This record gives sequence, structure tokens and C-alpha cells, in this order.
Amino acid sequence: MGTAVNTKSPTPSDEEVEVSLYAARKKIYPRAVTGVFTRWRWALVWLTQLVFYGLPWLMWNDRQAVLFNLEARRFYIFGLVLYPQDFIYLTGILVISALSLFLFTAIAGRLWCGYACPQTVYTEIYLWIEKLFEGDRSARMRLDQQPWNLNKIARKGGKQLAWILFGLWTGFTFVGYFTPIRELSQAVLTWDLGPWQTFWIFFYGFATYGNAGYMREQVCKYMCPYARFQSAMFDKDTMIVTYDSRRGEPRGARKRSVDPKTAGLGDCVDCTLCVQVCPTGIDIRNGLQYECIGCGACVDVCDDVMDKMGYPRGLIKYSTQNGMAQGWTRAQMIRRVFRPRVLVYSAILLTIASALAVSLWLRVPLKVDVIRDRAALARMVEMGRIENVYRVQFMNASEVERTLTITVEGLPGVELSSDPSVHLLPAEVRSVPVRIQVPPGIQPGSHSIVLGFHTPDGAIAVKEKTTFVVPR
Repeated sequence: MGTAVNTKSPTPSDEEVEVSLYAARKKIYPRAVTGVFTRWRWALVWLTQLVFYGLPWLMWNDRQAVLFNLEARRFYIFGLVLYPQDFIYLTGILVISALSLFLFTAIAGRLWCGYACPQTVYTEIYLWIEKLFEGDRSARMRLDQQPWNLNKIARKGGKQLAWILFGLWTGFTFVGYFTPIRELSQAVLTWDLGPWQTFWIFFYGFATYGNAGYMREQVCKYMCPYARFQSAMFDKDTMIVTYDSRRGEPRGARKRSVDPKTAGLGDCVDCTLCVQVCPTGIDIRNGLQYECIGCGACVDVCDDVMDKMGYPRGLIKYSTQNGMAQGWTRAQMIRRVFRPRVLVYSAILLTIASALAVSLWLRVPLKVDVIRDRAALARMVEMGRIENVYRVQFMNASEVERTLTITVEGLPGVELSSDPSVHLLPAEVRSVPVRIQVPPGIQPGSHSIVLGFHTPDGAIAVKEKTTFVVPR
């Protein structure tokens, strides 16, 4: 018998289809826009950058007000001096930051992304520099399409130089939070930077240059995890940027004199300006998308178009899904802010913030660590007395000189045989040997004793437990 051969031509379902998992990036040219939300965004750009670039130069008690001195293992935040042992406070700040992000997202969407995120802030600054050298949106598009000539080289080169200098300035300021910035500036002028300082200035500067100058919306769309899990924090009462499709559709171009109802059109004139001003290049008229950072640029430009057409504002606006579906007023939507999830977030946030504030307020600006001298657990001295030696490490967590008196209790006749007074300089870390003796006749074994450390005025009093060993 012969072998059967399938002579039928392959069906469409049998054909191999190649699917690309990567879409080539199309450069976005955001259009400049003015309006209420744009002014708010620029106000926050100025505020955040004045704090970032200005804070390292602020002096406090003859030193930098905010300095994270990793080499000395001291963190200065105005009048507060923290040590690595105070890591719990950093944990509290991070928890408060995360809960604040959850709370504000549940109430009003991606406010952080649209107004205060460093990626948004630096992208705005780099776009402003680009506009300064290359012109507005249409001029930038024309310049990119032109062949290279002296004008294009000058404009592109000037922009690149400004971008690089701004990035290096940002990297220098960042390192200035970890190395005293006045010393750092002198080292830069004399080109006497250390290897790590050089690395971080260029690394942070390059990251700013690359993220804000080139990657821009790609960071928000593909690298930032917040865009991916934000939907878990949204609900139908979250304030988001929304297009009123019932009012705007069907969209279409028309003259200002044309009555849209007579022409069978909605209020949207299909000018696409909302797309042109979007920093991530989305069309908000297609509904909420994870790429939307809630910056409100489309709201500003659409309101401007509505004003020119003589239509009511609010075709694109901050609203909620429930508000749009049920035609709620702004007052009704604001009342829905106080819903269970928001109240729970607020209660937890208030509790943790209060606990952190109380802990800082009650914090004793002295840390003491008592360590037994393992080289000699116990020894007999004159008159048959038993002596133990300890090494006490003091951390003066303040910028005030302190004199401490050391006391001991817990055993009959126990007393110090070393100097009972210790003088600490401001923010000093010091290790001091302490010798303690007991009279003969104490039962052999380990006994608990308490070392006390206090200032003469009694403002600071710290007690530490340890053990006294009596040999057999």
C-alpha cells in the first residue's frame, strides 16, 4: 500500500504568524500649555527643587543642616542627631510615605506622579530647556526632520550641553547630602574628588540626563511599578482625569458659529490638543489608561478650547466614575471622599505618624551600650574584693556637651573602682572602661546589676542591666 500524502494547502490557522513583542518608540513632542493645573505643577517644580538644591547649603549649629554622614555614621537633620541604631525612625518614615501614597491615590489618583514625582519634575525642567533651545512643538518637529546644518548643530549642541550641566549639578547636590557640600565644592574646584564621590556625581547626573532627557514617558510606562498596581488602589469614587463622552460624542470639527446640536455633534471638536499636550502621548478620550499620570494638562487645554468655542468648561475634568455615571455635583463627589477605605488609611496613617512623633519627642539623646570585658571575666584585687571590668560605649545623640555620673546597684557593697564621671563632647561616640568591685562573701555565680548614667540636673537618666560574675 502507498503512503497517503496530504496535498491540501495550509489553512490560515495553520500558518505561522510572527508577533512582535516590542513596539518601536515614537518620540513624543508635548505641546506647551497654560492653565490652573499647569501653574500648580510648576509651583511644585519650584518648591521641590528649591528644597532639594537649597537644603544642603543651609547651616545649623555651625554645620550642614541636613547631612547623612555615612563615614562618621551620623545623620544630622536640623537639631536631630541620629545613629545607625535609630534605623527604626527611617522605617517609620518609609511606612508613613507608603501609606500617604495609598491614601492620596485612593482619594485623587496619581497626584504624586503628575505633580511631585522626580521623573515628572525633571522631565518638565528638561522640556523647558529643550523648548528654550529648539522652540515650541512644531519648531522641534521641523528641526528633527531637517538635515544637519550649523543651525541644527548649534541648537542641539546647546541643548545637550545644558542638559549635561544640569544633570551634573543634580548629581553634585545629591552627593552633597552625604559629603559636606562646602567641602565637596572645594574638592570639585581643585579636582580633588574621591573615587566614590566622582562615581555618584556622574552616575546620578547621567541617570537624570537619561531619564528626563530621553526616556521620559518610558520610565512611567515600563519601569515604574506604581503604574501597574495603581488600579488596586482606585475605586469608582477616586478622583481621576475623565473625558465626558456623553457630552463630547459624537466628536467632529466645526466652526464656532455652528450649533453642535443642530449638526448632530457633541462638544468635542476633535482638535486633538489633549493628545498633543499629554506627556505620555495617550488619548484621554479613550478612557482611563495606566499611562495617564493625572497631570491635568489635557484639562487645561480642553478648557481653553471650550472657552474659545463658547461651550461650558469641563469636557475633560477631574471627576469620579460614580460622579460621571450618576451626574453628581462636585459637592456630592467630595462627600464620597470620606468612605471606609479612606477612613481606614487615614486612621492607620495618623496612628503611625503620632507614634513616630511621640517617640522622637520622648527620645533620650544618649545611648549607652555595656559590654563585659571578655579578656578578664573576674579577678581578685586588694582586700579580697572581686572586680569585673566592662567597656561602656557612649553615644551623645545631641550637639550639647554632657557630663555624666555613673552609679551601680544590685549587690551588697557593690561600688565603682574607676572614675564615676564621664565628659562627652557634642555628638561624640566614646568607649570608656568601667571597673566594678564587690566585697568578699558574695555567693559565686552570675548576679544582675544595674548601671545608671545621669546628668547632674537629672534631665537625662539611662539605666542598663548587666551581669557581675563571682568566680568559685
